[in-house]
Amino acid sequence: MKILISADMEGTCGVVNWVQVTPPELGRGDRPVSTTEYERARLRMTREVNAAIEGAIAGGATEIIVNDSHDGMRNIVVDELHPDARYISGFDKELLMVHGVDEDGVDAVFFTGYHARAGTPDGPLAHSFTGWVHDIRVNGTSIGEYGINALIAGHFGVPVALVTGDNRAVEQTRELLGEQVIGVAVKRGYTVTAALNYHPERAQRMIREGAEQAVRNLDALRPYTLPEGAVVEFDLDHQSRVEQVLKLPGVERTGWRSFQFQPANGLELARYVRALITAAANPPA
Repeated sequence: MKILISADMEGTCGVVNWVQVTPPELGRGDRPVSTTEYERARLRMTREVNAAIEGAIAGGATEIIVNDSHDGMRNIVVDELHPDARYISGFDKELLMVHGVDEDGVDAVFFTGYHARAGTPDGPLAHSFTGWVHDIRVNGTSIGEYGINALIAGHFGVPVALVTGDNRAVEQTRELLGEQVIGVAVKRGYTVTAALNYHPERAQRMIREGAEQAVRNLDALRPYTLPEGAVVEFDLDHQSRVEQVLKLPGVERTGWRSFQFQPANGLELARYVRALITAAANPPA
C-alpha cells in the first residue's frame, strides 16, 4: 500500500505568522524573515510529517512518498525525515502540491499542515496558493488549495484520506470531500495571525493516530473528480494580473479582476493553475 503525503507548512501546530513560514532567501520587503522562527517551524513541520508516516505504517502502508508542498518546496529537514519515506523537493512541479500522485500504485493522499482557503477570517495564514488569489470556485463552489489538489489526485483515481492543520482547514476539506476523510485539527484559529494550539507532542500523537485510522479506512474513500464541463473561476487582487492570464488559451475574463476556464480534467486543471500562477506572478507595473 502506497501513500503520498502532500506536506504544507501554514497548518503546522504553533505556526501563526508569515515570518515562521518564509524561507529567509525568499523574504521580501513586505514580509520580514527570521532564520530562528523559520527553522523551528520547519522542524515541527517535519515532525508532523513523520507522525503521519508512522501512523500510515502502523495502519498497513508499505511505501510512503512525501512531497514538500510549501513555498519554495525545500522546507522539510531531510536529515530528520523518517528513514522509510522517499521525498520530493523543489519548485515548479507538473502536479503542484500532489506531485507524485501519478506514480504506479498510489492508494491515497494525506494532506498535512494544510490551511484554510483565502478569505477565511479565523483561518491562520489563510490563502489560496498566493496572497493575490482572492477566491477559487468550481461550478460556483468556493474551494482552496485542498480542493484543487484533491481534483488533481482524483484524475489519477486517488482519494484524499487525511487532512491535518487548523480547524477551518479540516472543516473546509471535509465539507468538500466528505466526512469519510479523517481530520486532525492541531490548532483553532482566532484570526489570520492568532490561534489556540496543542502542544507539538500532543499534535504529533493526534496525527499519528489519525493517519493510522485513515489507512484502515481506505475502503470507504472515493476519488474527488472534476465534473464534465466544469467551470473554474479565479478572483485576483488586481486587473493587471488578469491581463497576463488572458494570454493563456481558453481563459475568459468575467470581471475586472476575475476570469474563468473549462479544463477537460484534473490533469489539465493542474497545467492551467501552474501556468496562470506563473503568468500572473509578475504583472507589468
